[in-house]
Amino acid sequence: MKMLQAGDKAPQFTLQDQNDDAVSLSSFEGKKVLVYFYPKAMTPGCTTQAQCLRDSKDALDKHNVVVLGISPDPVKRLPKFIEKENLNFTLLSDEDHAVAEAFGVWGPKKFMGKEYDGIHRTSFMIDEKGNIEHVFDKFKTKEHHDVVLDYLNQ
Repeated sequence: MKMLQAGDKAPQFTLQDQNDDAVSLSSFEGKKVLVYFYPKAMTPGCTTQAQCLRDSKDALDKHNVVVLGISPDPVKRLPKFIEKENLNFTLLSDEDHAVAEAFGVWGPKKFMGKEYDGIHRTSFMIDEKGNIEHVFDKFKTKEHHDVVLDYLNQ
């Protein structure tokens, strides 16, 4: 697993969103995009992280930032997560984890003594020209939005 770093060109992708519409990274050129990878919708950590991003929408809008949440969840699971948590940003399905692999966030994990492959909770700030500006990979789920906003407010 080789994670992309600041300065790298963000991989172009098109994934299905919660409405089963195709969403391409290239359609956000001219805006900053926070691409955040999360393991599974409606789990405690992922819910906390999503709620905090939802509640930070106004602050993120002031910085011209669009939020795209990406998980290996099937498309049909995403609208339930959005509705249950009243989320105000786009969720994308990466069932075959090809986009996660392209960003270098799919790989070996350990949980309760078991090893398996999965998403490493990581976020990428992509600049207006499609380059990775910053990587957020060390944070607690309930502080993710603060780490992102602190970076933007520098």
